[in-house]
Amino acid sequence: MAIITLTTDFGEKDHFAGATKGAIYSELPDVKIVDISHSVSPFNIPEAAYIIQNAYRIFPKGTIHIIGIDSEINQENKHIAIKLDDHYFICANNGIMSMICSEIAPEKIVEINIHDKIQTSFPVLDVFVKVACHIARGGTLEVIGKTIDAIKPIKNIVPYVNDDKTQIIGSVIYIDNYGNVVTNIKRSFFETIQKGRAFEISARNYKFKKIYNKYSDIVNFEIPEDRRHDEGKGLVVFNSGDFLEIAVYKSNTATVGSASSLMGMRIMDTVSVNFIKEEIYAS
Repeated sequence: MAIITLTTDFGEKDHFAGATKGAIYSELPDVKIVDISHSVSPFNIPEAAYIIQNAYRIFPKGTIHIIGIDSEINQENKHIAIKLDDHYFICANNGIMSMICSEIAPEKIVEINIHDKIQTSFPVLDVFVKVACHIARGGTLEVIGKTIDAIKPIKNIVPYVNDDKTQIIGSVIYIDNYGNVVTNIKRSFFETIQKGRAFEISARNYKFKKIYNKYSDIVNFEIPEDRRHDEGKGLVVFNSGDFLEIAVYKSNTATVGSASSLMGMRIMDTVSVNFIKEEIYAS
């Protein structure tokens, strides 16, 4: 049974997500449809890229992923279908796939060219669904598009490193449901530059000198629970996607606050890592 996932900024109020599912079922009654998210911030390409990168690999090989973000076609925003890591992705060529493609080379990319056969003002429903169902039936990408060599890049996907490798300057690419602030600094990138050195992470006026393995590591369980007051403490972890994340323990915007609300962090804000040089003393 084919699996088709949906990642969009449609939200839950309007008919768009339901109509897209209905169109898929009309063509493939036995298909399995999985909602990854319909709550991506409107037209937020880095946010969508982060979500799909962390979700897709959990699905079986051969899964087809429809990404409905900024999908209106124009001369600068074409539609593409990509085979990558034995998965298929259908989306606009607006940078959404560049985060995944920076780590894994696509096996094939085509620019979709079936628009002359379909009249549409809703390309996710009319074009992306047609392409997804074609692939689900075993169809090849060449039938629905022409092969291209590259996709549009997304800005600020790779953190900046200064010449003497003493500083990483990253940016906030995602704020999760808990208000945790996710940066574009991945663990492997951090460790390659760090080379075992001590460091200080700066986010606005906040400084951190330690990265925890998990959120609860900030808790001193030797202290009685009624005296800990750990909720609301700021910390840094590498999250489940291996991205550097600034968090607040048991964050809650209605009570203790979150990293985003307490620190005033927003998408594309700067987060820097300064590595501390070891002083060498003469003996």
